[in-house]
Amino acid sequence: MPDGTWSLAEAKAKFSEVVERARTQGPQHLTKNGKDAVVIVSAEDYRRLSQPHGVAESGATWLDPRFQILSDEEHDEAFARDKDPGRVIEF
Repeated sequence: MPDGTWSLAEAKAKFSEVVERARTQGPQHLTKNGKDAVVIVSAEDYRRLSQPHGVAESGATWLDPRFQILSDEEHDEAFARDKDPGRVIEF
């Protein structure tokens, strides 16, 4: 297994070591059933990565670009209810 990669069972048994290595050696990759599952990063790395280009953004925006921070006007427009009641269907 490459350095910095742990099975989930191994990471559970050596969690303190995984955390310390994330702080001192960089991201630690955890696998589940032999497949990549998660990456543990230091708090410093997370803060740096979650604020791209020096602009404070939510972690959700960085992790998934589908999440957007909307202004109040954009929020109101995006979540406005449609006034159209639809059509009448007779049974």
